[in-house]
Amino acid sequence: MFGLGAKNIGIDLGTANTLVYVEGKGIVLSEPSVVAKNTQSGEIIAVGAEARDMIGRTPVNITAIRPMKDGVIADYDTTAAMLKYFMGKALGGNSHPYVMVCVPSGVTEVEKRAVIDAAKVAGARDAYVIEEPYAAAIGAGLPVMDPTGSMVVDIGGGTTDVATISLGGIVSSRSIRMAGDKIDEAITTYIRQHYNLLIGERTAEDIKIQIGSASLEEAKTLDGMTVRGRDLLSGLPKTVEIKATDIAHAMNEVVTGIIEAIKETLEETSPEIAADVIDHGIVLTGGGAMLKSLDKVISDETKVPVFIAQDPLDCVAVGTGESLKNIEAMKKH
Repeated sequence: MFGLGAKNIGIDLGTANTLVYVEGKGIVLSEPSVVAKNTQSGEIIAVGAEARDMIGRTPVNITAIRPMKDGVIADYDTTAAMLKYFMGKALGGNSHPYVMVCVPSGVTEVEKRAVIDAAKVAGARDAYVIEEPYAAAIGAGLPVMDPTGSMVVDIGGGTTDVATISLGGIVSSRSIRMAGDKIDEAITTYIRQHYNLLIGERTAEDIKIQIGSASLEEAKTLDGMTVRGRDLLSGLPKTVEIKATDIAHAMNEVVTGIIEAIKETLEETSPEIAADVIDHGIVLTGGGAMLKSLDKVISDETKVPVFIAQDPLDCVAVGTGESLKNIEAMKKH
């Protein structure tokens, strides 16, 4: 087991999922960032996967919420309670670890402070933050300390973080609030407008995973999908057949937004780093990296090779965990 004081942990506090990395053990927990609470008493009923299963199915006095929105804390007390639960589950017992938490690259000092304070309230001895694209680059195995430029695009639930990295620092970056959640919202809106069908966020997520493609050409070759929801006209349950091309159209605006952020970040970089990126390619991490044909569409638009990292969902958590090795230096600041 661990020596005394060695239980430092890294947390990828995501809008959709939270992953916890324990030093010496790797990722020990990956659960949805959802909390179910009693609206009358304020009591926490369930956290994580158990709470996610309650979304859209709760009685009047219980609400299942996601306390993180667009990569930042939307509900401070609930986030602290969720962190406390996840840290306790990952470590067990009454340990007070040093914690490294991941934040999007565009967050303000106030938002960083909120994350640090929430981690301390949850039981951290002290907390530090690391920027998401930098953690993703470490987790993806990119040579972040070398005098060579790397580019990473981390597409999470709340934000897409784009950064070029060289010599241990971020050279240029963009953080946009267009990512997995916005794609789900776009699918929900499209189906409501074109099919008069109301669907829940879980259904939108399933549609995205099963028949969502960033390429309209590929979507034409995919089968459709049977979707159940509530008819907006009659108010009764209804089943419709949705085409993959419909979903490609629905997602187009978000995909275009991500590509624009990548282009803008490339335009800001020095010619030397741009040349390195052309040589080594762009690396995609995060759950959004798994969207069908997204790598191909980005490559076609930027004329740069694009690769999906191994285990894209885990990159940020692994990178956050790896950065714990430098926590001693941070303690001295």
